Amino acid sequence: MSTAVSPDLRRIWRGARVPLALLALIFVAGALLLLARGEQTHGALEPGSYEPGGAHALAKLLEDQGVDVRTARTLAEADDETGKDATLLVTQPELVPAKGFDALRTAAADVVLVTPGPRTLHDSLPLVHEVGRSDVGTLSPQCTVAAAVAAGDVTLGGTGYAAPGARSCYPGEDGGGTLLQLADSGGTTTLLGSPAPLANARLAEQGNAALALHLLGAHPKLVWYLPSASDPALDGSRKSFFDLVPDGWYYGAAQVGVAVALLALWRARRLGPVVTEPLPIVVRAAETAEGRARLYRRAKAAGHAGETLREAARTRLRTTLGLPRDADAQALVVAVSTRTGRPANDVGAVLYGPPVPDDPALVRLAGELDKVEREAGRT
Repeated sequence: MSTAVSPDLRRIWRGARVPLALLALIFVAGALLLLARGEQTHGALEPGSYEPGGAHALAKLLEDQGVDVRTARTLAEADDETGKDATLLVTQPELVPAKGFDALRTAAADVVLVTPGPRTLHDSLPLVHEVGRSDVGTLSPQCTVAAAVAAGDVTLGGTGYAAPGARSCYPGEDGGGTLLQLADSGGTTTLLGSPAPLANARLAEQGNAALALHLLGAHPKLVWYLPSASDPALDGSRKSFFDLVPDGWYYGAAQVGVAVALLALWRARRLGPVVTEPLPIVVRAAETAEGRARLYRRAKAAGHAGETLREAARTRLRTTLGLPRDADAQALVVAVSTRTGRPANDVGAVLYGPPVPDDPALVRLAGELDKVEREAGRT
């Protein structure tokens, strides 16, 4: 009596049920966690983001202080929400075209810009220029701006700014103010060199929360504008991939191209013209024919092999009968039939018949072709 050693369905289930149960538990727990967290946003200074770089803590703190926080993700939304009773916070000023930015700045009571770059300064704030960069760390205000004086030491740094007549606070290593405030008609424009004091990770440090509340909570409403490259109104500010590639890369690519072209020319000259050399051994014609026959047999190409035999036989028969090389099928069949006495139909079937289906038919065809050639040459 033989004993079965292969595992049956019951054994497989007993061995796999514990791992499957653990996987199901992990999947259910992950799904419950996602459902419990609800819909969340991600990204730097996102008012709904709990990430270290997000700003949910600041948004909640402002709402607790009675500030109506309105999130705008397009230029049209920011324009609709901004008014003389609102503070405008722009998280990425470089994405906003000058025309749209100037309109928002005129409409808002106060404006706070986070790390504005050279384009924004050149197009909308021509009197402001960058003054070096410094590490983010604890800085003292050293100015008379009310928000800075109330906050005291804060976590700032990054880009330093300077402008004639502007109030500069929290100077960096190069002397530029990492908080710069300009007086506008009826309001102020404040530039921050770093988003650190507004982010979740740093809000509880030093006087960061006090500075953020004074800058963003001075009016009943805060328009939190997060420019996005997907905004159709910002098409003019978009840059293609090739615009973002530094000029040095193009110069380097040109040099590599020239080097490759020179290398190709050098290699081509080095190889020189084609030189024929005698074979080290002589291969007999019979071995070549046998090798080709084996290839045909392995590929099961009996039809192709039969057509090759017919073409070779037709070529030899034209030479034997004194016909031109381009003689058509009818002339060749009539000449062979006249020379051998065979019916024209039989000769046509042998020389121009349908493809042979298999190897036995190929052998028979080879015999018939050989017989026709012998008869044509003997007569």
